[in-house]
Amino acid sequence: MKDLPTARDLELSAAEAPPLPRQLLAPGSEALAMLVRRGFQPSVAPLDLPFPADLAPERVERLAERLGHYAFRLFLRGAILRRGSFLPAEATKYLEEAQAAAFADDLVALGLAAREEDGRYQLLHPAASFGGTLEWYVARELSGRFGFDVAAGVKFHAPEVGGDLDVVAAAEGRLLYLEMKSSPPKHLAPDEVGAFFRRVRALRPHLAIFVMDTALRLSDKVLPLLQAELSTQPPPAPRRVLREVWALTPHLYVVNARQDLLTNIGIAIAEGFRALAPPPP
Repeated sequence: MKDLPTARDLELSAAEAPPLPRQLLAPGSEALAMLVRRGFQPSVAPLDLPFPADLAPERVERLAERLGHYAFRLFLRGAILRRGSFLPAEATKYLEEAQAAAFADDLVALGLAAREEDGRYQLLHPAASFGGTLEWYVARELSGRFGFDVAAGVKFHAPEVGGDLDVVAAAEGRLLYLEMKSSPPKHLAPDEVGAFFRRVRALRPHLAIFVMDTALRLSDKVLPLLQAELSTQPPPAPRRVLREVWALTPHLYVVNARQDLLTNIGIAIAEGFRALAPPPP
């Protein structure tokens, strides 16, 4: 039988081991700090965006203002998916030709696209998808409108939990996690919903919001998929808060973009924060 190491052996071995690297947080990164306190080692990856990181501040502000318009998001999403030069009318089938042409000119004015021959346009900084832009926009608005400390595109390296945290935000000592989906409900797959719930269960945020950037109703497919993943089965009936803002539990909400994406997110945040508060006297 092999002799167990002595106390001296253990002390010598520990003294010879190099120290573990320190991971220091940037000042003010409360959202990331709340992940660290939960035992994770988060890192922030650059978002996949159709514009450079050094875009002029005035253009950034104008772009954020345009992204508040659902029709513009539809157009930019379609332009990204064209993977090359495109006619404005080719970007999306949901806009009139004149409106699509105006949005294409907006992209040129913002420095995101260039005009080509025969009325075609080309994005100057192609992105793989619209997802990064949606995360960037929502994170920026959560900071500017609601005063959250935010981080987008966060890798939190949870064991056996895949994917990134699209947007995490901190305020009032509460952690908010938003999962962003930029495709219509018909493209939402059960495994995506299952992955979202695995991240929620690993992270344990105070409030989670599943965000669908669509004007289509959620009750046909999205709500049933989410309800199927709830711990309580059969699941409780979803509660409509307002329009297409739904509460699946007091701390889990689902929203779409009708009539306004950020307004709906704000309604869900307010409802969730009230649910976290102590009961009234």
